Amino acid sequence: MSIFLNRTASLLTQHRKEKVIASVLEEQFACIVKHSDAYDTDLLGTFTQDTPRHGTQLDAARKKAVIGMDLLELDLGIANEGAFVIDPYAGIVPWNNELVILIDQKNGLELTGFSGAAAQNDHDYVSQWEDMEKFANTALFPSHYLVVKPTDEYHPKSQKGIRDLAALKEAFEWAKALSSTGAVYVENDLRAFANPTRMENIRKATIDLAKKMSSLCPQCQTPGYWVKDIQRGLPCNVCGLPTDQEIAKIWGCIKCNYQDTEGMKVLKFADPSKCNHCNP
Repeated sequence: MSIFLNRTASLLTQHRKEKVIASVLEEQFACIVKHSDAYDTDLLGTFTQDTPRHGTQLDAARKKAVIGMDLLELDLGIANEGAFVIDPYAGIVPWNNELVILIDQKNGLELTGFSGAAAQNDHDYVSQWEDMEKFANTALFPSHYLVVKPTDEYHPKSQKGIRDLAALKEAFEWAKALSSTGAVYVENDLRAFANPTRMENIRKATIDLAKKMSSLCPQCQTPGYWVKDIQRGLPCNVCGLPTDQEIAKIWGCIKCNYQDTEGMKVLKFADPSKCNHCNP
């Protein structure tokens, strides 16, 4: 029986993340997710640069979880923190990394779920309303809300959560009147409730967390038994030299020292296109 079954977990959020996080955990563990918005999480950092985030993505998620547990007086807490970067593959596509953390003070555990995916994160400078309309079409507006600022992305004033054409026109005229250059900066609103693409990625990160919550150490039965490391060095099919391709996954427990190696079941070789010697 899971140690999380029928327990109540706090979730601190202002951006409606409870919809996707609760649906996953309640279905798999009958875990009651108790939502709180009694603390302004924007104080910990905003995507629009009003408030910088201090520390790492994990630091911010952990802080939210602890605050939520304190507010609701619970010993189980969940929180999410997102980040937007360039994709780790080609380095050209906007990318969204979502982390969902679970802190279990009763059992002294901390588990994390993660998902990385292409993001809906467009931005542009416009000076004419026609150009703003074109941007809105490519930015998946109005299903994905917009943010408008005068002059550039660093302007301290902004209008967020723009979700219909009339509000966008009003924000454009407001920003253009305040702009020192005549330019208006527009971007996707990256808050979870305003960005369905991001919300779906949060759901996937929660599913990843749920898998780790269900994965028990074969020795001590502690949840969170997962891949700790990857052994690389698969030999090239042409020259036989080691490549960066995976040979085996090393699984380990977060509580005891037990670990196991999940290797290749049959002898395999790496394609020479993946070899730094054959294809430098």
